[in-house]
Amino acid sequence: MTGSGNRTRAAWDKRYSTNEYAYGVYPNAFLSASIAKLDMRANGQRVLCLAEGEGRNAVYLATLGYDVTAMDQSRVGLEKAEQLATKRGVDLAIECGDLGNYQPESNGYHLVTMIWAHASASVRKNSYRIVDQALKAGGHLILEGYVPSQATRHTGGPSQPDYMFTLKELRANFPSYEFIIEQELTRDVQEGRFHTGLGDVVQVLARKS
Repeated sequence: MTGSGNRTRAAWDKRYSTNEYAYGVYPNAFLSASIAKLDMRANGQRVLCLAEGEGRNAVYLATLGYDVTAMDQSRVGLEKAEQLATKRGVDLAIECGDLGNYQPESNGYHLVTMIWAHASASVRKNSYRIVDQALKAGGHLILEGYVPSQATRHTGGPSQPDYMFTLKELRANFPSYEFIIEQELTRDVQEGRFHTGLGDVVQVLARKS
């Protein structure tokens, strides 16, 4: 589910080209816990899932009744997202795009998710612009990503520390947001074949003013 810059689109297409779901078909644990904490009314609420890969989180949110758009650079991944949505009996909107230049609908979403959306520093900074552009006032960001120390663990994520997040960077790029959850921690991440053990992560649930 990594964003632009860490791997080419062709590489992600290749990763997603098997019948297996590379990161599983169940939602990210921090995402599901954050949704429960927010207790958001689903009806009429629009969600944008950035760097969504094969769609497990987007499909989960759709099963709760949200109006979900899944965005990713890999068409192969998005095709699998549509297949998973059909299997679960829900609808998804699909947008193929790159975090380096994607233009979301302005003020169009009540929630934006970024789960493992790692990218180069410049693309990552643009992804923060995307979040702020997409969110309505009062909307929320849910983000989980690896921090630089994860590069030595080899249990998931990119090999380059500068492709990862820090809480300091996130605070600096969302200065007017209310951070409801903001923490760096080590947790057991078991999500498909590519996230398989203890990981050093940052978790953020933040509200746009």
